[in-house]
Amino acid sequence: MSGTGANPLQPVPAFSGQIPVCLLFWSFEVIMERVLVTGGAGFIGSHLCERLINEGSDVICLDNYFTGSKDNIRHLLGNNRFELVRHDVTTSYYAEVDKVYNLACPASPVHYQYNPIKTVKTSFYGALNMLGLAKRVKAKILQASTSEVYGDPDIHPQVESYWGHVNPVGARSCYDEGKRAAETLFMDYRRQHSLRIKIVRIFNTYGPRMNPNDGRVVSNFIVQALTGRDITIYGDGSQTRSFQYIDDLVEGLVRMMKTGDDFTGPVNIGNPDEFSMLQLAREVIRLTRSRSSIVFRPLPSDDPKQRKPDISLAFEKLDGWQPTVKLEDGLMKTIAYFDRIL
Repeated sequence: MSGTGANPLQPVPAFSGQIPVCLLFWSFEVIMERVLVTGGAGFIGSHLCERLINEGSDVICLDNYFTGSKDNIRHLLGNNRFELVRHDVTTSYYAEVDKVYNLACPASPVHYQYNPIKTVKTSFYGALNMLGLAKRVKAKILQASTSEVYGDPDIHPQVESYWGHVNPVGARSCYDEGKRAAETLFMDYRRQHSLRIKIVRIFNTYGPRMNPNDGRVVSNFIVQALTGRDITIYGDGSQTRSFQYIDDLVEGLVRMMKTGDDFTGPVNIGNPDEFSMLQLAREVIRLTRSRSSIVFRPLPSDDPKQRKPDISLAFEKLDGWQPTVKLEDGLMKTIAYFDRIL
C-alpha cells in the first residue's frame, strides 16, 4: 500500500462540477444513433444518408447498385460515420442499429418493369428481412411506400383512407402490389409483435442525383430539352401529377421517424400543387431555353390520369410539415445538375 503513495483514510475530494473530457466523449458516443438505410446509394437514399450524417448519426448504407450508384454517395465515403455495404435486401442482413429506413426498390417504370419478378421480391422479401432485423434488435423501422398504391384513383386528391384502384395483373402491378404487400407486412408486424413501424406514401419526387435514364417524366423532359431532342408526352398531356423536391421529401421522412410510437401512418408525403404533363414540358423548355418540340405518343396501360396528395395528415402529425420548394426553383437546381453530368 505504501508504494502507491495513497492514504486509504484520506476523504474523497468533493465533486468539482467538471466532467473529464474523456467521459464527455464517451457519453457522446453512447447516445449517437446508428441508422440503416436500404437503397442508400439511390436518388432518395443518398440524400437521406447525407441528412442523417449531418445530424450526427452513424449510417450504414445498403445497396446492390441495380439503380443506385456509388457516384451518389462518393462524397460520403471518407466520413467516419458512413459505412457502405453492397447487399441485396432479398437476403437477410444483420447489424445492430437503432433505426431502419427501408427504401430499397426500383421506383421508375423502366427499371421496375425490366425484371418484374425481382421487383416484387425486393418489395416483399426486402420488407420481411428488414422487419425481422428490426424485431431482433428492437429498432424503429420506416417503410418507403408509394402513391402507386392508389393506382388510377377514383377520388381526387388522394387521402390515406382510400384503398386504391389498382390492376393486380397489369404491367405496373409488380411495383404497385409489391408496395401494398410491404405495407401489409409492416402492419402485421405491428399487430403481432408490437414493432415500432412507420409507413410513408411517397408521391412524385425529383431533384439532383436522379438517374438520367430512369424514364421518369422530370428527368426525361430535362434530358430531352438539354440535348435538343423532341420532348415526348405520352397521351394528350392532360394527365396530372404533383412534384415535390427531394429536400422536402427527406424532411418529411426524418420527421415521420421522430413521431411517437402510437402513430404508424400510412401518411402521404408529396406536393399538392398539381401540374399537367403539358404544363411541365413547357416549363422545362422555358427554363432550359431549349428549342425542343413537343411530340405525343400513346399512353401506356394503367398509367394514372391524376395524382395529387392530400397532406392534411402529414401537416397534423409531422409538426406542420409541408413542401417549401416551388416547382420553378426545384427544376432550376435539377436542370443545373443534369447540365453538369450530361
